[in-house]
Amino acid sequence: MAPHYARMIDAVTAETEDNPYRSPLLTRPGAVELPDAATSPLDADGVAWHYGDPLGEQRALATGPILVDRSHRAVIAVSGPDAPSFLNNLLSQKLDDAPPAFSGAALDLDIRGHILHHADVYVDGATYYLDLPRRQQATFVDFLRRMVFWSEVTIEETDLGILTVLSPTEPPIPDCVFSRRVPGWTSPGRWDVAVERRDIPRAAEEFTRAGGQLAGLMAFTAERVRAGEPELGIDLDDKAIPHEAPRLINRGEHVGAVHLAKGCYRGQETVARVENLGRSPRLLVLLHLDGSAPVDPVPGAELTLGGRKVGRLGTVVHDADYGPIALALVKRSAIGQGDLTAEGEAPVSASIDPDSLPTDEGEKAGRKAVEKLRGPQ
Repeated sequence: MAPHYARMIDAVTAETEDNPYRSPLLTRPGAVELPDAATSPLDADGVAWHYGDPLGEQRALATGPILVDRSHRAVIAVSGPDAPSFLNNLLSQKLDDAPPAFSGAALDLDIRGHILHHADVYVDGATYYLDLPRRQQATFVDFLRRMVFWSEVTIEETDLGILTVLSPTEPPIPDCVFSRRVPGWTSPGRWDVAVERRDIPRAAEEFTRAGGQLAGLMAFTAERVRAGEPELGIDLDDKAIPHEAPRLINRGEHVGAVHLAKGCYRGQETVARVENLGRSPRLLVLLHLDGSAPVDPVPGAELTLGGRKVGRLGTVVHDADYGPIALALVKRSAIGQGDLTAEGEAPVSASIDPDSLPTDEGEKAGRKAVEKLRGPQ
């Protein structure tokens, strides 16, 4: 047995408030955590940010699959005869008739349609697995348990860890609880594989032995930003609504987190109103940042246009091909009006990637009906 493999096994310990989760893969040679991960708005504490060659780990995608340790995420299992209707009544995704191997996401909204929780979903036929940032775990589980009433459901906080493989084909991860193809990730494909945390070292060892390469969370974050997928808490603020991040909306063959033709759930009125009558006031966009700036802007920084505040910065990461990039919530009125400025210690110029703008936000059926009633002007 390799020495570092033995150390990884020894590193698996019970998670408590005084002993927060730390992945066994953090003992691998070169593993580095995100500086100040515990206080960063990015959900990154407990796993490797990189293994010594952050940009090289991204470039490794050109030659083969990479495995990213995301085992710090919380995985909730909901089962029982009423689980389909129970979750369908609470969340934004249509889950009452979800077939086995369904993969998607779901949101918990407040009464005004603001996003409270954002979970990825997998259905194995009997159990609904929902994984989300660990910082959301306590409030999400509390919400679910408070809504049980007389429903026959079991809500379990598991000790599963998510390993994400970026690859065009499904990875051969041994003894996994489930393996899901994440919708919308085509180049490269994304597979989220759930394994018992005690099995993470062996899964990683066998993956690399088969020719794959480990990559840190930085590599995944760069791909996530390029894909336009938000992380709640850093990319979306407490006023964010689903339509501000177009990737969250089910549209055509794309399965996101919000089904537009399902029964009532909390916050649905806002979703229906925006879908049928108007546009969201802001959009989540991809920004290209000035790579010559002496320091990177920080998440949460104000974005300005001509001295006027027009948005806020989210995830900032260095990409192997594009340099510093970021996600940002920007007012629609500022889009197409020129470069923005990310304020901070040293203001940084930022340009919106036009390919990140939605090309189809759906026909505004309500607006069309109103115009028809008004008749010719």
